[in-house]
Amino acid sequence: MLHGLAAATAALVLTAVLAAVIRALMLRSGRGGGDAVPHLGGIAVAVATLGVACAGPLLGVAALGTGVAPLLAAAGAVALLGLVGDLRPLGMRVRLVAQAAAATVVVALAGLSPGAGALAVLWIVFVTNAFQLLDNSDGAMGAVAAVTALGLAVCAIAEGRPGHGLLLSVLAAALTGFLLHNWHPARIHLGDCGSLFTGFLLAASAVTVHTRAPGEQTTAELFALTLVVLTDTVLVLVSRGRAGRPLLRGGGDHIAHRLRKLGLTTQGSAVVLGVASLAATIVGLQIHDGRIAPVAALPLALAVPVAVVVLLRVPVYGPASRRRAPRARAHRSATASVDLAGGRG
Repeated sequence: MLHGLAAATAALVLTAVLAAVIRALMLRSGRGGGDAVPHLGGIAVAVATLGVACAGPLLGVAALGTGVAPLLAAAGAVALLGLVGDLRPLGMRVRLVAQAAAATVVVALAGLSPGAGALAVLWIVFVTNAFQLLDNSDGAMGAVAAVTALGLAVCAIAEGRPGHGLLLSVLAAALTGFLLHNWHPARIHLGDCGSLFTGFLLAASAVTVHTRAPGEQTTAELFALTLVVLTDTVLVLVSRGRAGRPLLRGGGDHIAHRLRKLGLTTQGSAVVLGVASLAATIVGLQIHDGRIAPVAALPLALAVPVAVVVLLRVPVYGPASRRRAPRARAHRSATASVDLAGGRG
């Protein structure tokens, strides 16, 4: 217990310090970006999480536990992939193949059957990029991811996986430390390095922790734990499809942007998303403990299309976007930056 508290505290402080140092270095080198807000803050989250998690075994304080080391290696590889994408454009195919390879390593070591393993790999890749897409508004992704990490940490401890529980607690603490700099007005952003690292670590940990649970229970629980990012991704894909916009092109059409259109502040949008994630996480934990049946996730499943339909009514593209869409598709597909190729949201 004391080791866990010390590790979480160390991760929070280390992330906050590293983020400040990275911001200062980038601004001094003139690489802060056009809006003077650097986008390499994810380095701080990844380094602090990996460093603190590995410090226990190195110092002889605590062991990582079965399956944690490969998970850390795979998440570190995804972080490096994101860092490369932050520094230079990467094709979507390269990104997805690399993520799928890292997910395959985690799933293979988890001992899942071939069919379940294939579905798990697809789910890990999808959730990884869903978290990357959510990184579009100050504090939004950090708040949702920190809540999700804490929920998964409780599940891991309940499943007798203290190593995974400690790792997820450290990640939650690191994200909290980063929020000190990313809360509006943000002084630094996660970038692909941090968002992909966070999304992958959460998704892969969820799969590893739930390998022994019944299929219906696992499905309901994981859906609840990732409700916010799944809703945001569905909303964006449907919205861009209806507007005739390239599906992978960045834009101000996410949940956080629409909440601001409805009158919320940037901080308020992040709080609403964090609270929604907390409520869904509590439902997931109740399902995990067996206090409620998996069917209790059905109201959450129904809430997704309702939320999408309601939020689609919030104008985000402007009156001319639909008229220009058919003529502009070819040009946009050739020149536009894309969410999954390094653009923010």
